[in-house]
Amino acid sequence: LQGCDPDTNFPRTDPVVLREEGNSLFKSGDLQGALCRYTQALKLSDSPSERGVLYRNRAACHLKLEDYTKAEADASKALDADPSDVKARFRRAQALQKLGKLDQAFLDTQRCAQLEPKNKAFQELLRQLGTQIQQKVRNPLSSTDARVQQMFTLLLDPSSQPSDRQKAAQNLVVLSREEAGAEQIFCNDGVKLLHKLLESKQEEVMLSALRTLVGLCTGHQSRVSTIAKTGPSPLGMERLCAVMGSEVEAVPLAACHLLEVMFEALTEGMKKDVRCKDAAILPEPSRELRAMLRHLLDMLPAPTVSGPGRDSAINLLVKQVPRKSLRDPDNSLTLWVIDQGLKKILEVAGTIPEISRGPPLTDNTHMSCSVLLSKLYDDLKGDGERENFNHLCEEYVKHQFDSSGMENKLRAIQTVSVLLQGPSDVGNRTLEMSGVMDTIISQCASKDLAHQQVAVEALIHAAGKAKRASFITANGVALLKDLYKKSENDGIRVRALVGLCKLGSAGGTDFSMKQFAEGSTLKLAKQCQKWLCNDSLPATSRRWAVEGLAYLTFDADVKEELVEDKQALQAMFQLAKAEDKTVLFAVGSTLVNCTNSYDVEKPEPQMVELAKYAKQHVPEEHPKDALPFVEKRLAKLLEAGVVSALVCMVKQESPALTEACRECISRVFLALVERQEDRGTVVAQGGGKALIPLASEGTDVGKTKAAQALAKIAITSNPEIAFPGERVYEVVRPLVSLLRLECTLLQNFEALMALTNLAGISERLRQKIIKEKAVPKVEGYMFEEHELVRAAATECMCNLVLSTEVQKLFVAPGNDRLKLLVLYSGEDDERLRKAAAGTLAMLTSEQPELCARIPGTTRHWLEILQALLLSESVDLQLRGTVITLNLMQAERTLAQQLMESEALEILSVLAKGGAPEQASVARTAKQCLDVAVEYGLIKNNNSEGDKGLATGP
Repeated sequence: LQGCDPDTNFPRTDPVVLREEGNSLFKSGDLQGALCRYTQALKLSDSPSERGVLYRNRAACHLKLEDYTKAEADASKALDADPSDVKARFRRAQALQKLGKLDQAFLDTQRCAQLEPKNKAFQELLRQLGTQIQQKVRNPLSSTDARVQQMFTLLLDPSSQPSDRQKAAQNLVVLSREEAGAEQIFCNDGVKLLHKLLESKQEEVMLSALRTLVGLCTGHQSRVSTIAKTGPSPLGMERLCAVMGSEVEAVPLAACHLLEVMFEALTEGMKKDVRCKDAAILPEPSRELRAMLRHLLDMLPAPTVSGPGRDSAINLLVKQVPRKSLRDPDNSLTLWVIDQGLKKILEVAGTIPEISRGPPLTDNTHMSCSVLLSKLYDDLKGDGERENFNHLCEEYVKHQFDSSGMENKLRAIQTVSVLLQGPSDVGNRTLEMSGVMDTIISQCASKDLAHQQVAVEALIHAAGKAKRASFITANGVALLKDLYKKSENDGIRVRALVGLCKLGSAGGTDFSMKQFAEGSTLKLAKQCQKWLCNDSLPATSRRWAVEGLAYLTFDADVKEELVEDKQALQAMFQLAKAEDKTVLFAVGSTLVNCTNSYDVEKPEPQMVELAKYAKQHVPEEHPKDALPFVEKRLAKLLEAGVVSALVCMVKQESPALTEACRECISRVFLALVERQEDRGTVVAQGGGKALIPLASEGTDVGKTKAAQALAKIAITSNPEIAFPGERVYEVVRPLVSLLRLECTLLQNFEALMALTNLAGISERLRQKIIKEKAVPKVEGYMFEEHELVRAAATECMCNLVLSTEVQKLFVAPGNDRLKLLVLYSGEDDERLRKAAAGTLAMLTSEQPELCARIPGTTRHWLEILQALLLSESVDLQLRGTVITLNLMQAERTLAQQLMESEALEILSVLAKGGAPEQASVARTAKQCLDVAVEYGLIKNNNSEGDKGLATGP
């Protein structure tokens, strides 16, 4: 937990009280709890002197937590309030020492020693600092600036050994990650040196230079502006774009990462004033941002840019341009990119490397263009903006289509293909333009293989759209069959096969809606599997085979056939891990179909009967889509290695990993963890780690499915093993996101169960749950009508009350939280009773003041408590005796009420013990009687070894 959430639900009390609580927590070692108290007190305090003390105390917490930058900042704020505060000055000196600012630390410590000459701690720190400063003077290479100069000398010296130069470049990367090192590199004309390194054409040296620039630019707007600026700048966007367009392997990716860091620094600058070292505020970061985007857009159609570099530029545009949340009304950046660069994007989309001259492409480029166009279109806000986008696309396609020569017409058809895969509404409109569809049909019969391939692909993409499917079924099926049977080119044949697959699966999962004759889809699937396993075919052809299976697996017979073919499954998984990312969605869709993890709305039986009576079509489920068949298919997929394939797919840094693709992967993961016995396998192969990003990025449905899969894992596996290290804290937010009315009761229940497990692990995890605003949501589900959800919420609260913050909610006056727990302790549902009574036992132990309130919650409180003591469940008996003991220890009057009731007789029986499992109950019951003896309410009857009512006052 970093810092403290300002909205944490502390009761708004006197800041002095919060400070004292913070001091107590600090002494007990609960540093995070102390931090939160001090932070809340700062929000409430108006007194400068009080705020100074709070900042000083918070600096002590930061020092213990080894967050020296925050410690220095808080100590400085304390000194601003009271320059004579020697404790604050000493804490700042300690922080400065750790940050390597020895001269400043020495001055602060010297001032402390002047104020308190006899303080041994001050004298010891002065001695340490003196020694460290002398060592720095004796060994100049130990200082940051000297180390930077040494690296520069090695890199610029042509006589240096290549290994020394490479080591120096790597050392610069390490230095750039520290603020002091980054500042020294930047101030000593390091950017010019890095420019020279980028021109070396040596891959390792170039990578080191780019990684050093990442260190300089991370979170620093002023350096980004200087490095990106055109003109006299030593680098400039032209040079960075040229590096990103390089053919040298791995360099374009590193350059792309650098530009991403630069974009993020400028984007943060648009949200708030980002200050550089000299505290200057940089104006209009949006202008710098747009200048960088213009260079990226100019890269797209440039023939000198490599294919991987172009893909990286498109990927950056996908990540940086559209709004992160549609709730943000400002989509001006998207409108600007459409205005300045849509034609450039369409130019790349229409490029056909085999036919026309143009920029070099990779296998992923067209798919990347589709994703970018789709993102831009989805980011538009109104009909006017969308109409303009449509108009620009139609204008470009029309211009190409109306130009003389078949090459331009094919460019137009290729652009339509890309649009159909991206913003399909726009693609449909361009498809309906005069002559486009006729040309596609005619070119499918062309003798030129390149022309034929472009046309067949366009026909396939058009076949997936409802508006055109019937037209193509009527006019294109015969043509596709002819191509499949007669073409001598496997690339054409596999594409024709996919077209037939699409048309053959138009009925989806509806068993009664078959487009082709019985058994035809199974034959098509077998051919796809055959192509998929044929290593002699190029990867692009095998990718199309997966595309075909993505449609054919709507048929349950095909699903059964595919999962039995382990070789085909593993070939598909290998493609999913390969460089060609365009296959990701096809693999995801195929797996969704095989696992039946798509959403199916089952109509009510009455509605089905009505539909039959009205002679309307009623969808039918295939017999092999029943649960036993699905479970067998899941087992086969796990055996073939589906989890490792899904994990690799999530790791892909590509526009092809779209939100829809993420949703497919989330659906499959949820299906794989449905059975408890399979969850260990999924976790062992990295599934738990892969689900965390899926639960935070993508469609709402995809995020919910991934969060539910995380919940299932956290319920049955030890969360600390399933999500080791810091990863366990990342699971909290997805789980809390399932506590919404939009989610199903099952999702609510599983989230509550998972949070219960997490809340029982550590205080730090409980603090994370509290910070995510889960407590009010859990309280809300304690009122849920469904008994399992209600019990799960109460169990979760039972673990959350281990935190003092949650206990305070029950202590706060004017609420019925305590009453609810007392009433639930008397319910028939044993699980709910255990949870409520356990929570009561915890609260009455940690907050004794609550004990006096219990009689006021309900007049039946004594009956409820006695019922717990008389329960046949040992767990409930133990909870009852603990609550009774807490009540008796809290107040004598409560003890007297209990001893004057049947509780005395019940406790006397319980104290005698019985079965071994009742030992804890007997021991606690005896403690209750001992308290009563101490109060003089009962007396020992030593002769009988029993206790009875006191005869005197």
